[in-house]
This record gives sequence, C-alpha cells and structure tokens, in this order.
Amino acid sequence: MIDLPDLESLRCFVLAATYANFRTAARKAALSPAAFGARIRRLEEQFGQRLFVRTTRHVALTPRGAELLPQAKSCLDEAERCAEPLDREKPVPFDLCIGSRFDVGLRWVVPAFGPLERARPERRLHTAFGDVDDLLPRVFRDEVHCVLTSARLNDPKLVSAPFREIDYLFVAAPSLVKKNPLARPEDAGRHTLIDFDSDLPLFRFFSGARPAKESWTFRNQQYLSMIAAVRARVLEGVGVAVLPEFYVGEDIARRRLKVLVPGTKPKSNSLRAVWRKGHPYEAEIRDLASELAARAAGG
Repeated sequence: MIDLPDLESLRCFVLAATYANFRTAARKAALSPAAFGARIRRLEEQFGQRLFVRTTRHVALTPRGAELLPQAKSCLDEAERCAEPLDREKPVPFDLCIGSRFDVGLRWVVPAFGPLERARPERRLHTAFGDVDDLLPRVFRDEVHCVLTSARLNDPKLVSAPFREIDYLFVAAPSLVKKNPLARPEDAGRHTLIDFDSDLPLFRFFSGARPAKESWTFRNQQYLSMIAAVRARVLEGVGVAVLPEFYVGEDIARRRLKVLVPGTKPKSNSLRAVWRKGHPYEAEIRDLASELAARAAGG
C-alpha cells in the first residue's frame, strides 16, 4: 500500500508555502519550530524529494513543492468537508426510473413528473418505454426501478402494488360501421380486426365478456405492436379494435369513433407497479408508485 501523508503534515506544508517562513508558519500551526520542521522533513522523506529551498531568511517552493501545493490544498478542503456534521434535514438527491408501455407512460407517468418533482426536488425522475419482457431484465440490472404492467408475474424476487384498473371499449370509425354494421358475431365476417398479435390480447377483453360458445370470425386480422398504431388504423376506417377507454375517450366524445355492441362491457385489466424486492430505495419506490396511482385515479 502507498504510504499516505498525514493531514497535519500537509497542513504544515501549506502554511509554510503560504507564509514563506518556517517560524511564522510554525506559530500559525501552534507548533514549535523544531516540531514544524520535523513534519516538513517527514513529507520530503515520503515523497523522496525536497519541497522547499531554505535560506536563513527565506523559504521557497521547489518545482515538486509547487506541483504538490494545489493537491495538498484540495486534500485539506475535502478533509474539512468530511469533518463537517451531516445535515440530516437536507434531502439527499437520488434517481428513480419508471418503466411502462408508451401509452401508459404518456397518460399517467410523464404528466405527473412536474408536480412530483416540485414536491420532492431531490427525487430525480426518469422514464423508460417498452413491453414487460424488455423492462423486467432492466429492473434486475437496476436500470429501471419500477415497472407498470398488467402481466401476471410470480417471481418471488419481485414486489407489486395496485396501480389502476384499465377499462376497454370495442370501437370502430362511424363511417365503417354505417356501411357494414357490426352488432352480432355473424357480422364480423365483413370486417378486419386490428390487434397486437395473433393471440388477440386486446380482443380477448371483449370476447371474454361474451357467451363462451360464441365465435367471432373476422374477414382479416392485422397485427400492430403499439396502441397508437392500432388507434390510427381504426380512425382511418381500416378495421375494428378493442382499445383502452382512456386512450379513445376523446375520440368517442368527438364522434371520431363509435362504441360497438354497447350492451357488452369488455373485461377490465389491472395495472400494477412492480419492483425488485429488497431494493435499497424500496420505500421510495413504494411511495412513488402510491403517488402515481393516486394521481392516475383522478384521471
């Protein structure tokens, strides 16, 4: 290990460089001239080089001493800061990243950042968009601290808390269903169903609320991996889809979209906040999830 210089010797060195006189510097250090000179010699022995050129009346730094001076001052400044009492009332800044689907993040996460940051300026908030398969590995790498997801997760290393219930609506462009009404299973053969993939995860919220033996067979199916893309195609009049009510509520109010089979309420979906059990910031993550859920409940 490197033999580190002690702080008192460094302080003596800085005093000697400042006053350019060992006697004056020794008085400032409250040491005898002999003890002061011993500390300077100890430093010179440690560095293996002379730090001062001495005469009977004057002391000057050598090139090595001049090089050491700013480093010694910085070291002493840091040591003084370490000695200061910790301010337990001053919040310590920290970062939290919330992961979610794009639509959920834009609806409930990003709009909440302003009020949450003003309430807790030390809490620096970030977001990451993706699906649960992308985001969960990042939770375990501590890149994302909390994920909002409806996926059913049984990993004992994860903790979750309720976030919000998501309601869905079966919708289409009014012009599309005016030409080809869609009110019964047999009408589906005249329409294209738009969903995420061939498992039809969106349409299942509707079909799961219908009689078990009922079959809806569509003329075509189109798969788009983002809610925004599904909505865009439905607005275009290309097909029909089941979409989150929060995402198409305004479209319905402005009559850009129409609710299909209004007598059937599609099943809802539970969004949960998920994070790594035992995380150093678990209490902060739980508080943030609770605050986001409270704000989401209001809209």
